[in-house]
Amino acid sequence: MITSALIFSFLMNWISWAIFGVIAGAIAKAIMPGSDPGGFWVTMLIGIIGAVLGGWISTLFLNYDPNNWSIGGFLVAIAGSLILLFIYRKVAVR
Repeated sequence: MITSALIFSFLMNWISWAIFGVIAGAIAKAIMPGSDPGGFWVTMLIGIIGAVLGGWISTLFLNYDPNNWSIGGFLVAIAGSLILLFIYRKVAVR
């Protein structure tokens, strides 16, 4: 049975990981400076998607569970954001 507490927990988890991804995207942008075709909002969206990508890759290949707020989870999110930012710049520049 789905309760309001379960829905609230699910939404807060997504919101917290979105904030986590925005911070990871900002750090990835600072590590890899340059002009982005999409600007600030696209870079932050790349950070959120990159955090998810990094978590997925670390779970798939390293058997690491990044579902906690830790230094390891943060580094995985930054690495995923860097990978996605690099791919985005190569694809969007053309």
